[in-house]
Amino acid sequence: MDLHTLDQAIDAAVADIESRLVGYRQAGKTLFATSSFQTQSIPLLHLLSRIDRTIPVYFLNTGYHFPETLEFRDTVVQELELNLVQLQPLTPKSLQRDRNGVLYYASDPDQCCFMNKVQPLEPLLKCMDVWVSGIRAVQSAQRRRLRSEEPTPQGARRYHPLLQWTDPMIYRYAHRYQLPSHPLDACGYASVGCEPCTRRRVSEPGRGGRWFGLAKTECGLHVDLVGTR
Repeated sequence: MDLHTLDQAIDAAVADIESRLVGYRQAGKTLFATSSFQTQSIPLLHLLSRIDRTIPVYFLNTGYHFPETLEFRDTVVQELELNLVQLQPLTPKSLQRDRNGVLYYASDPDQCCFMNKVQPLEPLLKCMDVWVSGIRAVQSAQRRRLRSEEPTPQGARRYHPLLQWTDPMIYRYAHRYQLPSHPLDACGYASVGCEPCTRRRVSEPGRGGRWFGLAKTECGLHVDLVGTR
């Protein structure tokens, strides 16, 4: 796809996103977004800052993030003037251990993700109307099965504005607006999550460096928090 065609696709997608967000607001819906503050997260955050920067952006602070992620988050929030809200786990990290005293990230990553990501977000889905999430279909098989809008078990609606965005669209948009990149990109990390469960990319594409050696590919946010259609 040449740049002209790519720009046209981006402009059409942006117009649709703006229309959808404005429509939610006009319908009286309450909205919030979440972000992991990776490089591929920044186009959506930039769009929110252009369309409606009053929409709160929630960051799930697991306590296991790379220091570089926290620094990058603060830089992006300041540059885009985002309405950042941090969510903390309900259970302190010191108590997130199995019966042998081993931290869950080492013995039961699914439980770790539930306690640090899924559980803190659940109350929001009971009191807000629309969750704006930047997941994309190209990122995993689970995400390819999702639609642009999905229900949640708690009653809120999920909206995935970038679901059909390709990698070239993401990087072209970032280039057009000179958006910053996560500092760990240059160190070989294709996808940056919590430090204990993320490794540099060797031969694995995309999210292959997450939970390396395990069948696990999702933290649970986009599995447990998707309702039945």
